[in-house]
Amino acid sequence: MHHQPNAFHRILQIWAKRTYPTPDHQSPPSFRLLDPRPGWLLCLTLFFFLSPGSQAAVFKVGVVGPWSCDPQYAKALPAAAARLAVGRINRDPSLSLGVVFDYVILEEDCETSKALARFLGYYTRASAFIGPANPGYCDAASMLGKSWNKAVFSWACVGYDLLDPRSHPTFAHTTPLPTLVLLAFMHHFRWAHVGIISSPEDYWVETASKVANALRSHGMPVGIVVSIGNDSASLRKAMAKVKRIKDLRMVILCMHSVLIGGQAQKRVLEMAQDMHLTDGSLAFVPYDTLLYSLPYRSGASPDLHNNSKLLRAYDAVLTITVQSEEGLAFNQAYQEAMVRGELHGVVKPQQVSPLFGTIYNSILFLAHAMQGVRNSGEWLSGGNLARRAGNLAFQGFSHHVQSNGSGLGLLSYVVLDTDGLSWELHPTHRVEMENNMVRYLGHPIHFPQGVSPSTDSSCWFSHGTICTGGVTPIVAIMICVFLFMMLFCSLGISYFVRRRIIQQRLTRGPEKLLLTLADVTFINPSLSNQKLSIDGSKASEGRRSVSETERSLKSPFSSQSPVTYENSNVVLFEGDWAWLKRLPHGNFNSINTSTSDVLELMKDMRQENVNPFMAFFHDCGVFAIVTEFCSRGSLEDLLINEHVKLDWMFKSSILLDLIKGMRYLHNRKVCHGRLKSRNCVVDGRFVLKITDYGYNNVLEAQRFPYVEPPPEELLWTAPEILRGPCPGLQGSLPADVYSFAIVMQEVVLRGPPFCMMELSAHEIIQRLKKPPPLCRPLLLADQAPLECIQLMKQCWNEQSEKRPAFDEIFMQFKNINQGKKTNIIDSMLRMLEQYSSNLEELIRERTEELEVEKQKTEKLLTQMLPPSVAKALKLGSTVEPEHFESVTLYFSDIVGFTTISANSEPIDVVDLLNDLYTLFDAVICNHDVYKVETIGDAYMVASGLPVPNGNRHAAEIANMSLDILSAVGTFKMKHMPDVPVRIRIGLHSGPCVAGVVGLTMPRYCLFGDTVTTASKMEATGVPYRIHIHNSTVRILRTLKMGYKVQLRGMTEIKGMRTEETYWLIGREGFTKPLPDPPWPSSGPELKDKDFKLVLHKAVRKISAVRQVAQMGMSDEGSIMMHHH
Repeated sequence: MHHQPNAFHRILQIWAKRTYPTPDHQSPPSFRLLDPRPGWLLCLTLFFFLSPGSQAAVFKVGVVGPWSCDPQYAKALPAAAARLAVGRINRDPSLSLGVVFDYVILEEDCETSKALARFLGYYTRASAFIGPANPGYCDAASMLGKSWNKAVFSWACVGYDLLDPRSHPTFAHTTPLPTLVLLAFMHHFRWAHVGIISSPEDYWVETASKVANALRSHGMPVGIVVSIGNDSASLRKAMAKVKRIKDLRMVILCMHSVLIGGQAQKRVLEMAQDMHLTDGSLAFVPYDTLLYSLPYRSGASPDLHNNSKLLRAYDAVLTITVQSEEGLAFNQAYQEAMVRGELHGVVKPQQVSPLFGTIYNSILFLAHAMQGVRNSGEWLSGGNLARRAGNLAFQGFSHHVQSNGSGLGLLSYVVLDTDGLSWELHPTHRVEMENNMVRYLGHPIHFPQGVSPSTDSSCWFSHGTICTGGVTPIVAIMICVFLFMMLFCSLGISYFVRRRIIQQRLTRGPEKLLLTLADVTFINPSLSNQKLSIDGSKASEGRRSVSETERSLKSPFSSQSPVTYENSNVVLFEGDWAWLKRLPHGNFNSINTSTSDVLELMKDMRQENVNPFMAFFHDCGVFAIVTEFCSRGSLEDLLINEHVKLDWMFKSSILLDLIKGMRYLHNRKVCHGRLKSRNCVVDGRFVLKITDYGYNNVLEAQRFPYVEPPPEELLWTAPEILRGPCPGLQGSLPADVYSFAIVMQEVVLRGPPFCMMELSAHEIIQRLKKPPPLCRPLLLADQAPLECIQLMKQCWNEQSEKRPAFDEIFMQFKNINQGKKTNIIDSMLRMLEQYSSNLEELIRERTEELEVEKQKTEKLLTQMLPPSVAKALKLGSTVEPEHFESVTLYFSDIVGFTTISANSEPIDVVDLLNDLYTLFDAVICNHDVYKVETIGDAYMVASGLPVPNGNRHAAEIANMSLDILSAVGTFKMKHMPDVPVRIRIGLHSGPCVAGVVGLTMPRYCLFGDTVTTASKMEATGVPYRIHIHNSTVRILRTLKMGYKVQLRGMTEIKGMRTEETYWLIGREGFTKPLPDPPWPSSGPELKDKDFKLVLHKAVRKISAVRQVAQMGMSDEGSIMMHHH
């Protein structure tokens, strides 16, 4: 049914997109209604390509409902209704839509969870949706429609929040809300106390719940909401609950009406008759008939005529249904369509559910909304369709359809009743939703035994009035006072409990934030340079940063001085170096609740260019923020150091890191308030990190006494902050942008703020406070790119609201560098290239290899992804995620890889990983496994996906692990042949979900607890050992292939749990040698002997580099090579 547009329409779409670009806040639609303005290009295109065989774009409507799992819904003939509506729309000359309407029937599962899961897969199936029929996931379906920018026009959803265009911009209701009809009906008869009974199907249970919530939101006392079962006992139990509810006036039946064959309603009414609930004290109102126009004039179903018991029970039922036009009831309209040949088949009108007309009307509702979009010249999107659904009026299947200004359908309903003697239905009242009125039609309601349900107080229907329900004002006041006292006591208890919990969390556990002298060890900072130069792992991991205004690593005392908290700010905390940022002295004994909230916020800050907060130190009168230590000092130290050569690439890399860090903070609404070069630190990899964020918040929360900072500390502060009180504690997002501009001047000129002015700091501050003239740094055109100077001027604009945000600064700075990646290491390598012709030759060779590899992209894609996934991605289609019940995962990494990398050249590390992974790839070719990915030295393999192989996946991974372990035992590194390569292996079996993430550089990724557990199994293993989980052992034992496993014992899997794990040590018939574990420890570091070999190798390489440097390199170049 779905026609592809021809070449003309594709060209027309391209022209429309170029002429009318899609707004940024909307996703681009598949097509746009053409603007009536003339254009010569459009005329030329029409002249060459317009032909009688040309086809319009297809707009496919998805009709969603439980058509297969519910026979009553299947009787609505959704395909026939949609085909009839689509045919009439396409033939209607008054509907100039510019598209061809089509439809697709989309199945909805009868279980809510499965229905939502199935709806998720309908994204590409339709351009808009009619449905869903289950109110349980209407909110989710509407939000999906908002995300997809596709209209969701529903006739069955319940809920006033769906009518809010701000949160549900693509949703429209094609009929009046059934609950509004019920409220008007209840208001007229003054029946406020209601109960709701639903059949056991999920969609009816959800309907009952939504109807109850909607009525309660209007203040209606819903006494009971109960669901019946499929047996008589559960039905009797449910009806007994209804009978026990006092003052009940009306019962809403959420199930298929007995008039169209609903068996559940038949059972309910017969049970109500047996339990004397149909004596006139209760009015039973079917909910189902509110959704369609019941052909009541044609009489009831023949199956009901001979059921006298049901006839007596139905005398207590008041049926509310959509009023059809005089002479054009549902059956007549259906018969006329059959006579005209628009409906095919032998199904009689009496055998068709009236829901047929509701589906038909909903599709026409959508078509007329599209006509409104076209008339207004707007893009054809879900939001525009929903917005244009208001003020519609057209002829429906068997009645006139219209909507109000907000897009809600407006129909008239009729109340039907029997006389207790026959099945003939008589209209007694009309419910007019246009004015929310109920009008008497002249035929009285016949109640059983002449008794009608009692009426409730009118206060239930009065706006702004609270019905006490028999409670006197004095009792109500006493209840309110008691509740207030209980609330006050609860708040007091919760305050003390929360304070106690916070104190426990701050001082105990692995994630504690409050440290004392027992938790840290103070270190002499004068030994830091020597320490970092020897311990390669410390420098290579780059985990330490500095968080202090004075960042110099020079010690203020002799190396022989005793190290205490009084003379050192460097500590050893949990095996890592850390820095104490001391706060002013204050008189307080505990951490405030507000301070703990600030510390929790700082703890959550995790970004490469933001210095991680570790804890808060409080002991011996010292109050300090604990942050990670850094080997390069502050940005100010780096700029002052004359031995470090800074070219523009180096400077732009530093500034880009600063922009990324501030962008991260501002996106989380965190104001720094103290940004300056002294509070920006550089780690061993020359990556800049921002520190001292949250410092002012801690001072304010802990109520530290304010100390006026010296003028030298205020040179980075924005003028508007300087003019206010306490400039050292105040801050704002625009003020941070100003401070960034001053730091940018420091980096560009490599000098302090305002270094070009021969003024003191005090004079500069006074000029900043009281312009004119404006006092700003002066830069020459040859000192920095012109765009960079213009960006600085924008950032220190006197009017704070005109300063750009860091998102805009980030984009401008990328344009300054013309999109090039500003990496300091690349800059250093370029400086070394002029001294090494061999390196140039190597780069040239790699460039030629890259050109060759570009021609192998398609082949590589099939090697990187499963063939089926690769084929789907090449076609641009979406690859659906897939769940696998049982797979086995393999994780491994190199023990001591950090130390090896720190003492090796980058090209050596690349060669090492390439050789090792080539070896692994050769091994896995002999097994039924799939290589998932490699991250650094980590290697991940899976079996059992993407093609399941039963339980054989555990054996495949086990055999592969033994082969890899045997091969690694003889593997040698080219540049360190004396150092063995030791790996840890972890295996785990279980379920997981696999799928492709993204379309640009797609990755076939695995998700689930099995992946996490397998990774933890590797992390808790030991070198030259295969750490295997109990789940894998059980599968291997069932295979009976002679695998040899050794019980390791109870192992604590980091961050998860303690379980019994095993070592895989061999297999019967496996004769390859396996390396022996070097030592029983599971730590990641190399042995002392191996480390000495690595260090000796590194020293020899450094000596060789220095000999080359002495032939022509300057002292600065020597330092750069030493750092590299």
